[in-house]
Amino acid sequence: MSPGLKVPSQDNLSIDDFDPTVTNNPVDVYQQYEMMRAQCPVARTSAYGGYWALTRYEDVKKAATTSDLFISSVKAVVPSDPRGLRRPPLNFDAPHHTPYRTALDRTLKPARLKRLEALLEQHAHNELLPLLTAGHGDICCDFATKYVGWVETEWLNLPPSMAPILSDAAAKWVRAWRDLDSETTTRYSTVMYEMARDLVSMRREDPLDPEEDPASSLLLEVGSDGKPLEDMHLIGALRQSLVVGTVAPPIILGSIAKHLTEDPELQHELREKPELIPAAVEEFIRLYTPYRGFARTVAKDVTLHGVTIQPGEPVTLTYASANRDETVFPDADKFVLHRSNISSHLGFGAGRHRCAGMALARLTIQVALRVLLRETSSIKANGALGFAPMPELGATMCPVTLVPAF
Repeated sequence: MSPGLKVPSQDNLSIDDFDPTVTNNPVDVYQQYEMMRAQCPVARTSAYGGYWALTRYEDVKKAATTSDLFISSVKAVVPSDPRGLRRPPLNFDAPHHTPYRTALDRTLKPARLKRLEALLEQHAHNELLPLLTAGHGDICCDFATKYVGWVETEWLNLPPSMAPILSDAAAKWVRAWRDLDSETTTRYSTVMYEMARDLVSMRREDPLDPEEDPASSLLLEVGSDGKPLEDMHLIGALRQSLVVGTVAPPIILGSIAKHLTEDPELQHELREKPELIPAAVEEFIRLYTPYRGFARTVAKDVTLHGVTIQPGEPVTLTYASANRDETVFPDADKFVLHRSNISSHLGFGAGRHRCAGMALARLTIQVALRVLLRETSSIKANGALGFAPMPELGATMCPVTLVPAF
């Protein structure tokens, strides 16, 4: 039996169906999800205050796209912020979340991303260079966490001096969050709140083109009541953007690097044919979704597979399980380039609350992988991996040996 999976007990809510705290090793987590999809597709655990988990693709997709029934305003993440803070757009339901999504989407159009691409490529090169010089390093900690600080800096038009400060604060915040260190979490969260607060003040004084600048774009929007968005929510939206944009990419880049060290033929193919990288990234996102899932509560009783979820009870939409549902993706645990239905993956969620920055995330990963492969002739594993706890899934440490291509 998979670690953490217990005998299904849908008739007795005093007994857990599974335990998400037993292991963070993705191999074991994926095995747990496989058995849950087969035996207990709507499972319950008392961990993290208690929640339900949807594990089958069709159930997860339907819940994600039925946002009037599966709502985000009560709980959007498990485990959630113990301070009870609610930041838009993730923690808001329509119509209240709509202006925040409209503002962020405005700054992520293809023309803007095209202009960012060359800048990101240069930053990826600069951050990879110390690893190439040393011949080794950690893809997650030494490369990706620094690189994504530059991605956020360029997107938000922050002063260049802020990039290392943001990278450091975000990395320390997420480590403290994973360690349940509330004091350190609050300290570095405050640093990022101050960044967001200063950014709003700067753009109010001197706005930029709203199609080029998230803060300026947010300041244009009004709420469903016709009034300007409140400062606390403007700041919260930017603070959320800072965190999400710096947490997920290092995890998936670490997972990709691990995969390539175990599949040298694929590593060689992508190095020789870089035009395959966008398709490969889509399959990597499906295969190594960096979040186990996001949460909802239901607006009224929902009965699914013989169990009833009641309002106020958190339910996670387990995207990482849905993306390995073999009824939708044959050979779901294998990397398959050019899957005919790859566009159906839920790596960025679905519906109104799909990832606001998914276009930038795709570009971020594609650029990093292209630079990594172009500037090396070999990537090999070099040490023990570290893995993320809930709500994330994947590598947080991926030490490698790199052979430069030049």
